[in-house]
Order: sequence, then C-alpha cells, then structure tokens
Amino acid sequence: MSTNDRTLWTLTGKDALTFLQGLVSNDLRPLEAAPGIVWTALLTPQGKYLADFFVVHLPDGQRLIDIATPLAADTLRRLTLYRLRADVQIQPAPLGVVRGLGDPPPEALADPRHPALGWRLYHADPGPEAPIDWNAIRVTHVIPESGVELVPDDSYILEAGFERLHGVDFRKGCYVGQEVTARMKHKTELRKGLVRVRVEGDAPPGTEILAGGKPAGTLFTRSGDRAIAHLRFDRADQPLEAAGAKVWLDTAEPV
Repeated sequence: MSTNDRTLWTLTGKDALTFLQGLVSNDLRPLEAAPGIVWTALLTPQGKYLADFFVVHLPDGQRLIDIATPLAADTLRRLTLYRLRADVQIQPAPLGVVRGLGDPPPEALADPRHPALGWRLYHADPGPEAPIDWNAIRVTHVIPESGVELVPDDSYILEAGFERLHGVDFRKGCYVGQEVTARMKHKTELRKGLVRVRVEGDAPPGTEILAGGKPAGTLFTRSGDRAIAHLRFDRADQPLEAAGAKVWLDTAEPV
C-alpha cells in the first residue's frame, strides 16, 4: 500500500530476513524475535546508494518494508532479481503509516535513526499525521531524506551520516557494496559529507556551493537560515556562496 509518499510491503517466507541480511547495509537479526524497526540501505556493488528503507517487525508478528514511493518500483525489481530460489514473498501491505512526536500510541515503534524523529505507527487506518515541521528537525540533526540528500547512483552512505544514524553495521558480514563501505570506514578519511550550514540570502535547494569560484558542494533542505549541504571538507573553511547567498559552516555538531 502507498500512503503519505511511503509504500509498504509485507515480507513473508522462511528466508525473508536472511535474504535481506545478505543484501543491505544493516544487521536485521534483532528483528528475528522482537518487534522493532531497522533502517538500512541497498547499495550498488561499487558502494553507491540505491535506496534506503525501514524493515519492520510489528508487535503482531508481521514483517514489513517501508520505503519512499519514488524508490519502490526499482527497488522491488532489484530485490526480485536477487531472490532466485529463496523462500521470500514481497507483497503490497494493507496498512498505512503515520509519524508523530511525544507519547506514542499503542503499538507504535520508535524511529531508529534519531530520538528527535519520534515514532512510526503502522495500521490499517492510521489516521492523519499531525502538522510537524519535519524538515526543520532534519536540518537541526542533519538527517538525510530519500531522493533529496540521498541520490540514487550518486550518494555514499557514510558521507550521508548512516553510521551516526544507525543505518549501517560494520560487524554483520557481507552485503552488496560492503567492501567499498568498509574501506571508506577503515582506510580513508572522508573528504566530503552532509553538514549543517547557515545561509544568508536566497538560494533554493539544489544550488551549487562555490568556494572562491570553485565547486565546493550542493545546498539541500533548508529551514529558515539553516540548511543541509553536501560539502567538501577541504573547502568548508573558505568563504562560501550559493547563487549569491552567503553560506558558512554551522560549527555546532549535529546531535
């Protein structure tokens, strides 16, 4: 089922979790016995991001995949190609999902990425979402969004903060793109990544950031005078501008 720009699938079959375990960036074994949510990513063999999604074990025992609708069709096609003879079925779920903050309703599950993102409730009739400025929350805590800061065939999950946001596990063993991701973690220092910046002036998302006329990054989600940007760290301490707007690194670390 598709709801609120999310597509939900049921995940059944005796091989369902082990099948996904060998494909995605995070460890799904905690979902074998207990309700919860794991945020994870599907990568190319070269380690580039293809899609991120939640794998969910509901209190009633159902298992789901919760993915951004624009990524759903291509991701389902890839999962089907990988399935081969595994006993796993992925079907539309007769459920919807809503997000919220504060006291969670019964059977809601905490968003695993960050406490500031509250909870997610999966239900046949979940009701409307409360009006919450999720972009402001994402900017404050530098949390990427599917199809915005996370760009298929372009982004790298470590540059996007997946380690800080509990979206990758370095002890789980092999998965598609694992070798490149592990090498970025252990053998190199990240030269680029998502950061929070201050912006003075009018610069819409997608605007290129320049440092002394040289490309330094891209401006993404903006909330007030702050924004998420993908930035080259070796140029972050120089005067920056984007379409005439002044940009500078917000030195407070995301928490």
